[in-house]
Amino acid sequence: MHADLLFAGGPVLTPDGRTATAVAVVGERIAAVGREEVLELVGPGTEVVELGGRLLMAGFQDAHVHPVPAGLEMTQCDLTGAKTAAESVAAVRAYAEAHPEREWITGGGWSMEAFEGGTPTKELLDAVVPDRPVYLPNRDHHGAWVNSRALELSGVTRDTPDPADGRIERDSSGEPSGTLQEGAMQLVGRLTPPATKDDRLAALLHAQRHLHSLGITAWQDALVGDFLGMDDPAEAYVAAARDGSLTARVVGALWWDRGRGAEQISELVARRRELECGRFRAGTVKLMLDGVAENGTAALLEPYLDGCGCATANRGTSFVDPGQLPKYVTELDALGFQCHFHALGDRAVRDALDAIEAARAANGPSDTRPHLAHLQVVHPGDVPRFARLGATANIQPLWAAHEPQMDELTIPFLGPERAGWQYPFGALLRSGARLAAGSDWPVSSPDPLEGVHVAVNRVAPGSAGPVFLPGERIGLAEALTAYTAGSAYVNRLDDTGVVRPGALADLVVLDRDPFAAPPEEIAAARVALTFVGGERVYAAQVV
Repeated sequence: MHADLLFAGGPVLTPDGRTATAVAVVGERIAAVGREEVLELVGPGTEVVELGGRLLMAGFQDAHVHPVPAGLEMTQCDLTGAKTAAESVAAVRAYAEAHPEREWITGGGWSMEAFEGGTPTKELLDAVVPDRPVYLPNRDHHGAWVNSRALELSGVTRDTPDPADGRIERDSSGEPSGTLQEGAMQLVGRLTPPATKDDRLAALLHAQRHLHSLGITAWQDALVGDFLGMDDPAEAYVAAARDGSLTARVVGALWWDRGRGAEQISELVARRRELECGRFRAGTVKLMLDGVAENGTAALLEPYLDGCGCATANRGTSFVDPGQLPKYVTELDALGFQCHFHALGDRAVRDALDAIEAARAANGPSDTRPHLAHLQVVHPGDVPRFARLGATANIQPLWAAHEPQMDELTIPFLGPERAGWQYPFGALLRSGARLAAGSDWPVSSPDPLEGVHVAVNRVAPGSAGPVFLPGERIGLAEALTAYTAGSAYVNRLDDTGVVRPGALADLVVLDRDPFAAPPEEIAAARVALTFVGGERVYAAQVV
């Protein structure tokens, strides 16, 4: 037997550490892992990749990401690089001037911390785009910035009531100020021109190229369905899977319509069957239980504080009735669905765990692998329940650092005790919980090495500190495991996520060995090569 592909000159990260220095691949699977003896598999047709001291490891997997919206935003009015209100407005002006043919100005990615109170005004947009409607979701897609023309076309006025699942921000006179939160986004978003079938496919392939360049070989798309005007990516995935252009392995999380109940479950069963195609399948249901802390919609056990530190009447929003949630999850679990929860506040986390516990009690042990994403505020009493219930903690590590959105829009409104319960990666790991990891891109960067950097350091890349809750730091090997084997587990890709004989050759070569450098330098590492099933899907210009 000769290898089709062979890596030599290690180190190789395996479940046993970094003692191996060579890996042989035959077809789409790893045939051998070891040292000099593996070199005997080199034949006349073997492609040999000399590692030269660079680290070979399993490909990264993103357990919570939105590639199609991200790809669309990258080709529209992209505000992800703007750090101030002035930069954001200038970017909108430049895009509008460059695209006079666009009926609507759409895109998004603005940062809440760039604007006072996290709520930009319509007047800022009116000054640069007075004659066309503008609709720009923020980077977490829980709020949208609109101009006066968009409000006029949508019929939103001072007399328009807030929807049950959202809020229209208003000025001191009661007029809509230009920011729409949560469900209120759809008051304008429903009018924006939908992306075409070709647009969505192009966005998927554009995003896939970017993710492969970051070493990502598989992911879970956290929203397959119709939500607040976002484009359903399902058709694009099936088209790419059929024609072979989908080179990644993808799990789709089918959207749970939070305005409906158990009657939609039969539709989810049918859609799971219809969408299975090649490297794409949709055996997960996404239940969005709450919002985000920055706009006061994350569901909390105790009230938010106001600017003076006093308790308010607001405990956030539960988008799915907590009284019905155990029933829904129990039925989904019995049908073999994995449940993927958006659970950001401590009340949402508890509601999700209670629902999983009810399903376990009714159905007995199962291999449905439920996971809870985001986990910004977790009550300490709920931390041990993850391991006990077999619920995976799906972390977005980049958010666990001091930044303006954290320091100005979150900590003051949580108070010191709850602020100390944020993103408890270390506590979860010590309790025996399994960690998976993702980015929530386009909410934040999809680069796994940046996420690993924050998980290990609890400091944003490029920042000198201070460290955010240092007791919640985890080790480099543990962080990399969350992005590989942990995410592979929730993606039900059990023959990926590790470097071992028999596993699929979904592999990444970094440009260095991050274990050989200080933790402060983790984010400086780059991906040199990415392989899926032994096929090269990305190569840096200098490899």
